[in-house]
Amino acid sequence: MIIRLGLLLLCVVIGASVAQAQTQEETASPSVATASSKTMAERITTAATAAKLTTATQSPGADDIQRHDATEARAAADSAVAALADGELRAVPLYEEYELIEWINANRHLQQVRDKDNCQLTQDIEARAEVLRLPAYQFLWGDMLAWGVCVPQQSRRGLTMLWKAAEQGLPAALEQLGRYYYDGTLVQKNRERAAPLMQEAASLGFEKAQFTWAKWLLSGSGSPLDYPQAYLWLKEMVLNDKKQHQEAQRLSAALAARMPAPKVKELNHRLMF
Repeated sequence: MIIRLGLLLLCVVIGASVAQAQTQEETASPSVATASSKTMAERITTAATAAKLTTATQSPGADDIQRHDATEARAAADSAVAALADGELRAVPLYEEYELIEWINANRHLQQVRDKDNCQLTQDIEARAEVLRLPAYQFLWGDMLAWGVCVPQQSRRGLTMLWKAAEQGLPAALEQLGRYYYDGTLVQKNRERAAPLMQEAASLGFEKAQFTWAKWLLSGSGSPLDYPQAYLWLKEMVLNDKKQHQEAQRLSAALAARMPAPKVKELNHRLMF
């Protein structure tokens, strides 16, 4: 009787454990959750088998042995449940879009995916880019494809995804495509196509693009009509980095030297900071 109760208790606990594993699998990253839940299932099966074998080897009718079997069964069930909570089901959380944008702006997004998360979220990233069409994920997925990070390299498909992010107004995508066309990276060099991309990224307040756009203007891109706005962007930057601060001063002074003094004076009166 005690053996039967012990086995019944084991089945109930194992059933609850499997249900818990399945629930966590649904909410976790597919690639990580599947592997983890498989490990849990194996451990639970092993525990159940061990409990049954222990019961089978005992002589029926001996109360002390039956009590021992029940204890063994309960211990095996407890071990299975503990396996679900010992950290093995911890999945890498999917990125919030704001933090992904921060990594992209700092050029740390590919390092995060490959070096820190070991390519575990590739399917999730693809789904959010291809199906949900989230611009930050389109950029990330496009870069992964373009450079073969965690996936086979498909540069054409990657650039297509970067364009989709740019069409949704993601500044980093506009800036990166501008650089690619300006330098001839992965695409044919086309500086006429590069200029409006970089200028658009700068107009969205992307400081990296504002610096680059000012440099391009001083190198002959754009036109003198673009100087005033580029000058204002540089002068209104609020920068904690000393080198960036000095660079903004240098570039704004160079642009000012190419404009009439009255125009520069007018622009200085319009500054917010």
